[in-house]
Amino acid sequence: MEGTAGEPQEAGPLARAWQELVATARRTAADGLVVGTSGNVSVRCGDLVLVTPSGVPYERLGPGDTVAVDLDGRQVTGELRPTSELPLHLAVYRATAATAVVHTHAVHATAVSTLVTELPVVHYMAAALGGPVRVAPYALYGSEELAAHMLTALADRSGCLLQNHGTVTHGGSLDQAYDRTAQLEWMCRLWLTASALPGRTPSLLSAAQLAEVTGKLRGYGQPGRDSPGP
Repeated sequence: MEGTAGEPQEAGPLARAWQELVATARRTAADGLVVGTSGNVSVRCGDLVLVTPSGVPYERLGPGDTVAVDLDGRQVTGELRPTSELPLHLAVYRATAATAVVHTHAVHATAVSTLVTELPVVHYMAAALGGPVRVAPYALYGSEELAAHMLTALADRSGCLLQNHGTVTHGGSLDQAYDRTAQLEWMCRLWLTASALPGRTPSLLSAAQLAEVTGKLRGYGQPGRDSPGP
């Protein structure tokens, strides 16, 4: 957009937030965390929540496709229909101080969600998500029941698995929420790999060991920047 003197004007906060959301959504596809139009991403911008639309490939989304709703789910911006998982995203924003949510159908994490009710603590990065990662019981996608199960699994956590479905993570930025998704998928892949060896059982971290890591992570990273952990 051109200014009065012919200079381009800086994009407003809503436009910048949408640009970051689309980039994050495309990243989930590029990194193999979703297939096709599965999964969804959202970011809070003041009293509005920007969300990916339902059934539209991320590579087709542009600046004019912004979809925004208020915290009651009423669409206030855009003509494309919001993701069918809107209740899940809104539940996180109502219950936490998060400003970004990433939901994927990552293969290893979804596989783990069919096997256990909690991801075994095979790595200290579980501490970066608040502790052992729980699995929310199965419910129909897009339902309030699923959102309720998810909130229970997310209590004191920044990520959880959805049984026979996928992952949900949240954070103070899209980068942080995405990184937590990637870390969760990696931990699930690690556990599946280790537990697949015949006659061997993976060693797990104790509650005391995880608590020790939790304390150390509070000082990790650079001041003023979101840091998921080492």
